[in-house]
Amino acid sequence: MQPTPDQQARLTGIGWRADLPAAAALAALPAARLARVIEQHRSGYRVDDGSSEFAVQSPAAWIRAGFPPQDRAAVGDWVALALEEDLILQCLPRFSALKRAAAGEHYKQQLIAANVDVVLIVSGLDRDFNPRRLERYLVLTRGSGAQPVFVLTKADQSGVALAQAAIELLQHLADTGAAVLTVNAKDPQTRESLRPWLHAGRTAVLVGSSGAGKSTLTNTLLGEMRQRTANVRETDSRGRHTTTFRSLLRLDSGACLIDTPGMRELKLTGEETLDRSGFDLIESLATQCRFRDCQHEREPGCAVQTGLDSGEIDVGAWSNYRKLQTELAHAAEVLQARQREDRGLPRGSTQKPARRRRDEKFRP
Repeated sequence: MQPTPDQQARLTGIGWRADLPAAAALAALPAARLARVIEQHRSGYRVDDGSSEFAVQSPAAWIRAGFPPQDRAAVGDWVALALEEDLILQCLPRFSALKRAAAGEHYKQQLIAANVDVVLIVSGLDRDFNPRRLERYLVLTRGSGAQPVFVLTKADQSGVALAQAAIELLQHLADTGAAVLTVNAKDPQTRESLRPWLHAGRTAVLVGSSGAGKSTLTNTLLGEMRQRTANVRETDSRGRHTTTFRSLLRLDSGACLIDTPGMRELKLTGEETLDRSGFDLIESLATQCRFRDCQHEREPGCAVQTGLDSGEIDVGAWSNYRKLQTELAHAAEVLQARQREDRGLPRGSTQKPARRRRDEKFRP
């Protein structure tokens, strides 16, 4: 059931737009009402329907073993609720999804946030600063379909020289179209610095390591102490997980902000590419090698090795590029195998699954 004009006005405050993919899907559900997931806990979800926030029940299918985790709702998702009870009927189509492969032996995807326009990648200008990790964040962000913005915090503690050096180290990421900002997360002026990405109707998600300053930045953007913060260890600049669950918050600007716990592991899902992820120079030079199948090791006429020898290519970026290439190829292979299994095909098969009888699909 489509929202009334009055409901649409209220829903706009939590990111609703008439051009969202969810709008068309909702029109086909006359016996449903609209809400957005604002919190995700082990026990379930909380949603906002534009007028109030409340807990809801999940569909029974979501808790069954084998149900794909990425098909369950995540913070930022629009969901259709039953008219007479607080029950999710289904998750509506997304226009973006930030996800990673979950840690563990078996392949699973973990959805971090859905329907986000901007990913604010937060890193402290201390021992937390790691260009290789930021390259990995950029790969995942490009794969999500959202716009990446690097927010370097603790600029007040690092000094101008270090902040400028960090920006120069990330120039290859800025060249892809990603913005790179240095801020003091406690300074109210930071709200103005981030305003171009946090205007009305937009949704942003904060990601980064524990201790990077995400909760402090969230409090500054909210204009109040809403999120708990903690000091970092001096030995390694690592913080404690002050944010323990994902939540969507409303900002005065009319934007929505999703705060997330710190992430230590960032595994690729196999759906990403390395396009516009800071490796454009490497991939450009690779097309200039003498041999088409050049492995960029000791082959004569290798333009990549020439770039490494001259310093044109950063050795750390090259090493990370090869590492990500290998990881992405493996993840893609595992993903394809999992998709074949989900379609009822044996591992390694390229055949299409046999057509099931009409009555079989209703069997438990």
